[in-house]
Amino acid sequence: MGPHPAVAAIRLAVRRVLHDVLTEFAEQTERTGRVPRAPHPELAEAGAGRRRPALPERTDTPLVLVACSGGADSMALASALAFEARKLAVRAGGITVDHGLQNGSDTRATEVVGRLTAMDLDPVEAVAVRVGHDGGPEAAARDARYAALDAAAERHGAAAVLLGHTRDDQAETVLLGLARGSGIRSLSGMAAASGPAGRYRRPFLQLDRQTARTACMAQSLPVWDDPHNIDPAYTRSRLRHEGLPALEKALGKGVVEALARTAQLSRDDADALDTWAAEAGRDVRDDAGRLECAKLHALPPAVRRRVLRRAAIEAGSPAGSLFARHIEEVDRLITGWRGQQAINLPGRVEALRQGGRLVIRQS
Repeated sequence: MGPHPAVAAIRLAVRRVLHDVLTEFAEQTERTGRVPRAPHPELAEAGAGRRRPALPERTDTPLVLVACSGGADSMALASALAFEARKLAVRAGGITVDHGLQNGSDTRATEVVGRLTAMDLDPVEAVAVRVGHDGGPEAAARDARYAALDAAAERHGAAAVLLGHTRDDQAETVLLGLARGSGIRSLSGMAAASGPAGRYRRPFLQLDRQTARTACMAQSLPVWDDPHNIDPAYTRSRLRHEGLPALEKALGKGVVEALARTAQLSRDDADALDTWAAEAGRDVRDDAGRLECAKLHALPPAVRRRVLRRAAIEAGSPAGSLFARHIEEVDRLITGWRGQQAINLPGRVEALRQGGRLVIRQS
């Protein structure tokens, strides 16, 4: 008798990602002519919640880490990784991040380390972080978490880090992007692979949240339900428990699936436009590398604004602080020129029109 259908589904999703990681690892080895080195023993133990014997200097198999909070999604992901890694030439480990935002968070992190270790994952560690205030509590916690995961991946020489985001998470991300009015890139949601060299992989984007929870129940895996996930003080929590149910009540079932499809279609379109804009950005410059307003004006608006955004970022404007309204103001220097003054952008960057050229520079 085979595994429960939910268990089979999560294992298949992880297996596909691991095959991708193995293929990329082999291609990198062939391209560079050498097997990627494991981290230095001192780095492998730095900051570890649980010390492990030093890894060998060279390894013929990639290491894949799972980011696990102890919730149903990430516990299902960890169990699937542990199962599939035993059948493939993959080493599997786990990282849990203690945000320190709730009483007893360190104890829960220790419990997660124990559960991952019981799955024979190695290395396993808990990493405590300090959450700042920039961008609000949700954004600050996310930034601290990814910084910790990046550091852990570098420390252990991991080829990939698996994240447990599901189709439901994707739908919520699309709606949040829609509410911000941030354009098609926001509507594209989370990518299946993102981060430095595609480090972060999301195997569950085609699976719903209930499948992951059912897989945990079928395997008798203990899970922890984060109270922040039901706290109405958090925007995503309100959307999950009030917004999406209201949409499904008004529009019928299938809203989550439709939003997830929208994310993929939007991502395909955004990627194509970004490629076009990268090529156009070279063509609209004069011999001195300055942007020519006439050539910019001839571009489709979606391409032109991408060129302008890229130029602003290259001049020093922080991408996270550069909003659509900023780019629209700069765009008016091209399409609605009436002798306007310089436009001030985040990062002390200014955009101004001079003699038929658009100058974007540090002020």
